[in-house]
Amino acid sequence: MTPASAPDLLEAIVAATRRIVAVRRDREPRAMLESRAANRAPQGARFRDALAAGRVNIIAECKRRSPSKGVLRAGYDPVAIATAYEAAGAAAVSVLTEPTFFDGALEHLAAVRAAVRLPLLRKDFLVDDYQLLEARANGADAVLLIVAALTDARLAALRDSAAAMGLAVLVEVHDVTELARALDAGADIIGVNNRNLRTLEVDTRASEDAATRIPAHVVAVSESGLRTAGDVARLRGLGYRAFLVGERLMTSPDPGKALRELLVAEQL
Repeated sequence: MTPASAPDLLEAIVAATRRIVAVRRDREPRAMLESRAANRAPQGARFRDALAAGRVNIIAECKRRSPSKGVLRAGYDPVAIATAYEAAGAAAVSVLTEPTFFDGALEHLAAVRAAVRLPLLRKDFLVDDYQLLEARANGADAVLLIVAALTDARLAALRDSAAAMGLAVLVEVHDVTELARALDAGADIIGVNNRNLRTLEVDTRASEDAATRIPAHVVAVSESGLRTAGDVARLRGLGYRAFLVGERLMTSPDPGKALRELLVAEQL
């Protein structure tokens, strides 16, 4: 499928997300959600520190399904998977909460929070600050903001709101143009997604092209398409301090073992 003929997956996901947020807001008014969120104490600084540590730092992902590959793990148990990641040496855990395209749920995030001590990233398509409150209320320490899904003003506003709630923000870009927008918004953790969310094509040259343009004070994260310890070692040599890995782990019979295999990049 070529970019010209491919449907705009990102646009479809964002549209679905707006509908879902409207339903959830009706079900749980903002005041009730704020009350739940007030009982949490997210550790956004700890998330950033975990990604900046002087070692191979992997954000290991809990994800049942993806639009590109379908069901990745039929017997999906996010708590068991996250527990295995923690034991294997993950720096942080990412939990997919998007329901329509990824089979995720906020309940997965809350359950993982109750089971592990690692910093947690809510992985979703955030377009509304109501979702930031949801993230905090369900135990997240960080959230994902996708530059391609947001205007510059909305990106900056959501990033500021997240910071005010104690949440770290991983700002995701796909090319150097989006990287410039992320930097203008004040991002201090930037993820370069090697998967084009509009076409689903994966090319690690996205991370290679962006590497020299990410300032030293920004924590650089490479996302998607990382299969081997050699992939991690190569990108680490370009300045990436952390790596978000999902499908490689989710399709393994033993996600914890697969994570340990990637972590041997420390020795390469």
